[in-house]
Amino acid sequence: MDKELIFGHQNPDTDAIGTAIAYSYLQNKLGYNTEAVALGEPNDETAYALKKFGFEAPRVIETAANEVNAVMLVDHNEPQQSVSDIDKVKVTHVVDHHRIMNFNTADPLFYRAEPVGCTSTIMWKLFNENGVEIPQNIAGIMLSAIISDTLLLKSPTTTDDDHKAVEALAKIADVDYKEYGLAMLKAGTNIADKSEEDLIDLDAKSFSLNGNNVRVAQINVVDLPEAMERKDAFLKAMDESSKSNGYDMFMLLITNILDSDSEALVVGSDETKATFEKAFGKKLSDSEVKLPGVVSRKKQVVPPLTDAFEG
Repeated sequence: MDKELIFGHQNPDTDAIGTAIAYSYLQNKLGYNTEAVALGEPNDETAYALKKFGFEAPRVIETAANEVNAVMLVDHNEPQQSVSDIDKVKVTHVVDHHRIMNFNTADPLFYRAEPVGCTSTIMWKLFNENGVEIPQNIAGIMLSAIISDTLLLKSPTTTDDDHKAVEALAKIADVDYKEYGLAMLKAGTNIADKSEEDLIDLDAKSFSLNGNNVRVAQINVVDLPEAMERKDAFLKAMDESSKSNGYDMFMLLITNILDSDSEALVVGSDETKATFEKAFGKKLSDSEVKLPGVVSRKKQVVPPLTDAFEG
């Protein structure tokens, strides 16, 4: 059987990398020939999880068609979030927990999407449905992904299935998921030694909203006021990135993982800023607005932005 690559989205997070590793293991057990790769280097949080459970970071690819004819996608489906030459390969499988947008294929495929907090929760189900035992290290990296995406089960995206998966995977991985999860999340909040340019690109996704190219980035911290001291530098980096990449609006969500509150910084035209204000029912003050309780880009940011831009 020809080899296929499995990968998550650009600027990969713990779910994108962890689920790719888990899905590659499962698919190989089911008779496929796959390799988990990544579309970027792991962030600090993901590196912490990989080290904890004995994994090397997957190799990074920039293109896929030079290696394989077919790929499997996890934790994304939108082309602009995928490998640069996604149009030159066949997508045979998708496992995702996001909206489906601008996704077309010439042939039928396996597509599993569920409105859960993390793709690894779906992966846990797939292991069970196929009767494949989950090794301890695979359980650990899947557990890490769910903790990351649900902010230790505190995110509004969290479902009963996520809770069940965490309990089951923590038992297999032999860890106290609350103690481990907090340590892992804190490992990803060290922003002091990173430039603003790097920070706004660490966890960022682009969305096409009614013809507008909207960039939404997120940074997790434990000291929100300290992060906001870099506001002017963040805005400058976001403006320069928008000009270089043709973003109509750039939003940076800075989230305190301890109290689940966020502040947003926004750059764009007066028109796109007005659309942002319509989406959240709040006025920007010097390109800034407080968003208490907003922690999920998938559930609390992209849907209202989509409605505002398309309404």
